[in-house]
Amino acid sequence: MQKTKKSVAKRFKITGRGKLVRRTPGFRHLLSAKSTKQKRRASKDKLVAPGHAEPLFRCLPFGL
Repeated sequence: MQKTKKSVAKRFKITGRGKLVRRTPGFRHLLSAKSTKQKRRASKDKLVAPGHAEPLFRCLPFGL
């Protein structure tokens, strides 16, 4: 039986069109040192690059 890799399932989501979305790392603490522009851009979700996405999809055999 194939199992879902739970560490991947918690960090990534699959969009309606089948792409992987991730959060920007490093934005839980020390936010006063980061610029407003940095924080604004980090608040938006990012797509995972296609080359990095393939092994992650294998960790999510049933989607989410």
